[in-house]
Amino acid sequence: MIESLLVANRGEIARRIIRTAKRLGVRAVAVHSEADADLPFVVEADEAVCVGPANPAQSYRNAEAILAAAESTGAQAIHPGYGFLSENADFARTVQARGLVWVGPGADAITAMGDKINARNLMAAAGVPVAPGTTEPATDLDAAVAAATEIGYPVMVKAAAGGGGMGMAVAADEAALRTEYDKVRAFAERMFGDGSVLIERYFPRVRHVEVQILGLADGRVLALGERECSVQRRNQKLVEESPSPAVSPELRARFLAAAVRAGEAVGYRNAGTVECLLDPATQEFFFLEMNTRLQVEHPVTELVYGVDLVEEQLRVAAGLAPTFDPDALTPRGHAIELRINAEDPKRFLPGPGVIGTWVEPTGEGVRVDSGYVAGNTVTPFYDSLLAKLVVTGADRAEAIERARTAVADFAVAGPKNNLPFFAELLTNGEFLSGDYDTGIVGRMR
Repeated sequence: MIESLLVANRGEIARRIIRTAKRLGVRAVAVHSEADADLPFVVEADEAVCVGPANPAQSYRNAEAILAAAESTGAQAIHPGYGFLSENADFARTVQARGLVWVGPGADAITAMGDKINARNLMAAAGVPVAPGTTEPATDLDAAVAAATEIGYPVMVKAAAGGGGMGMAVAADEAALRTEYDKVRAFAERMFGDGSVLIERYFPRVRHVEVQILGLADGRVLALGERECSVQRRNQKLVEESPSPAVSPELRARFLAAAVRAGEAVGYRNAGTVECLLDPATQEFFFLEMNTRLQVEHPVTELVYGVDLVEEQLRVAAGLAPTFDPDALTPRGHAIELRINAEDPKRFLPGPGVIGTWVEPTGEGVRVDSGYVAGNTVTPFYDSLLAKLVVTGADRAEAIERARTAVADFAVAGPKNNLPFFAELLTNGEFLSGDYDTGIVGRMR
C-alpha cells in the first residue's frame, strides 16, 4: 500500500480522501490556498503546505507548486480528487515522470476521453450507443448549420473540451444556433483553451443516468451499478440516487455492459464514470461522456455496494487486488445524495459568507461529507459545495423519509444555502413517483 499521499484538492473531497488515508495508516499531506488555511481538511491532514493565493490558477491548478509540495514532504503519491487538475493528462504524465504514483486513470485514457468528439467516436467504434452528432468539430458557423440540418433540430451545442455541465446550449432552430454557436465557442476558448464545438441531437425529455466503473490492476473493468442524476440546475447535478428508479433489470444489464465496453476500449484503470442520457419513452440510452476521475456523487455507490472507492483507488494505484470479490458484488438498499450548496434556494446564485451555525444531522442511514465547520468562511473563489448529505434505506421510500428528517435537522446559518429547496423537492409528487427527468427543477420554479 502507498505510505504517503498528497491530496491535490480542497474542501469536502480533500477531507474525504484524508479520512480514508488515515484509516489505512497512510500519511496524508494537504495542499491549500491562503484562503483555505483554516478549513478542516488542512487541520486534519498529517502535514499541510500552502501552495499559493486564493486564485485557483495560482494554487490548486498550479502544477509546479503542487509537485514541489510533494517533493518537500516526501509524498509517494498524488490523489487529485475531482475538478482542478484531476482530468489534466499533462499533469498525470508529469506526476509519473517525477517518480510519483498517480491515483487515477492513465494519461492516455484521460486524453482519449477529454475531447467529447474523440470520445464519441471511440465509444461508437466500441459498440457503445451514441446520440446522432458530429464526428468532427464544427469549425465554423456554416459547418454547424449544415450539421444541425442533417441531425435535425433541436440540437445541443457543446464545447468539445468541456465538462461538468459547462459550455452547453440548446438551439431549437437555425436562428438560435447562429446565436448560441458563437457564445459556446467563445466560452470554450476562454475556459478550456479549445474552441472546438460539437453539435448533437437534443432530447427534450431525458434522464441523466451514469455508471460507476473501476478498472482493476489486473486489467479487468468492473461496473458498480448506476446512479440517477436527473435533478439538475444549469446542467449541473443537485441530487443523485442509486439505483435509478427508471432502470429495469434488463436495462441495467445493458447499461453496465456498455460501461464495461467503454472502459475496456481505453484500457481504463482506477475509478471513473460513464455518463449517459436515457430516453424514458423508448428506453434507449446514449453515451454522453466519461469522467476520468472520482465523481462528487461516489458515496451513493459506496453505500449501496458497501465499498470504499477511495481505498479501491489507492489499491489499484499500488497494483493491489480489490478488497472485495469482483464476482460477488451485490447491491443492497437505496441511497440518495443531496448537494448542500452555498447558494440561493430559488435562483441558485452563489451566496458566500461566514458560517455562524453548522449542525450536521445524525441518525441511522445518515452520512455527511462536509468541507466546513462553524466559524469557517465560504469564499467566492471556489465551487459553492458545502457538504454532501447522503442517506440510505432498505428501499427508496425509506431513504426519502430519512432524507426529509436529515434536511430538517441540518442547521446552517451565515451563507445562503439550498436546504429549503431540498425540503421542497422531497415532498414533490413528481420526484416521489420516481418518474422525473432533467426538467424537474425548472418545473418546480
